[in-house]
Amino acid sequence: MTPEQQRTLEAWERAPTTPQYLVLRSRICLRAHAGLANRQIAAQLHTSRPTVLLWRQRFAQDGPTGLEQDAPRGDSAQRLESSQVQAIVRATLHTTPPDATHWSTRTLAQQFGVSHMTVARIWEAHGLRPHRVRSFKLSRDPQFVEKLTDVVGLYLNPPDKALVLCVDEKSQIQALDRTQPGLPMKPGRCGTMTHDYVRHGTTTLFAALNVLAGTVIGGCFEQHRHEEFLKFLRQIDRETPPELALHLIVDNYGTHKHERVRRWLARHRRFHLHFTPTSSSWLNLVERWFAEITRKRIRRGSFRSVAELVTVIDEFIQINNQNPKPFVWTKRADELLQKVRHCKAATVTPH
Repeated sequence: MTPEQQRTLEAWERAPTTPQYLVLRSRICLRAHAGLANRQIAAQLHTSRPTVLLWRQRFAQDGPTGLEQDAPRGDSAQRLESSQVQAIVRATLHTTPPDATHWSTRTLAQQFGVSHMTVARIWEAHGLRPHRVRSFKLSRDPQFVEKLTDVVGLYLNPPDKALVLCVDEKSQIQALDRTQPGLPMKPGRCGTMTHDYVRHGTTTLFAALNVLAGTVIGGCFEQHRHEEFLKFLRQIDRETPPELALHLIVDNYGTHKHERVRRWLARHRRFHLHFTPTSSSWLNLVERWFAEITRKRIRRGSFRSVAELVTVIDEFIQINNQNPKPFVWTKRADELLQKVRHCKAATVTPH
């Protein structure tokens, strides 16, 4: 920096009419001339290190004049021709890059010669999110309508003097122990846990969610065969009022239809099984409760044995039953069927 350049920057820094952006850039260069490190300059001026590097480089190239000029900006979404905007939208919807399954803002911006922020603004304006995808599967059950109507009818209009229970198994719950202790959360830093773990075995949780009350009857078993399902049915029989009929919503897993299970049900007339359509686990509210126990207690837990895992699951069920919060079903069967028809029309290609 020459003495003349230094005087110019000092004058800009002192003048009350100098724009604040130019004052900041002048201060960056003056402190750099004084020998301060980039990080020190950024800390003193409450800015970022890349900003310091940018304006030092501009000054080195163009002197004080370089501090007065901003870099040329790319075309914004507002300045683009409508035809080019539509071309970007069509490319997003109907094409893919040669090396990926979907476009990113930067790859599509490179394709059209615009900035990635321009692509981002166009996507936001048209509700496009190529990086996101939702999973779904249409049921092919020939009795789909009848089963869906039956289950939704139990949710919205349960029978008198009866309990509606959503029953299912959460199998292969792993007792995972982290290889090292994690660090606790503190201000400015989230908690940590190791990416690797040691497996200590698995357990299967059988659960019956009371739709009206939100309470859960649960039990852990080593396997999930028809023998364990029968044990769980006996547990439900013991832990529910004997004068009430029991309507159990279950999926089509072979265990639930085993011959020994059917014979047991024939002897216990207060049990009534209602099967969800195939590929329609979303109809069973106990799946929502499984998501809760996974998110709140299992996924980030560390268990040194299966027994410790089972103890934690039992404690979660006990706490849940002390302050239960029922999941309220609101969709009618006709609304769901209309959505299914719309999905079929949009995704199934007629042969």
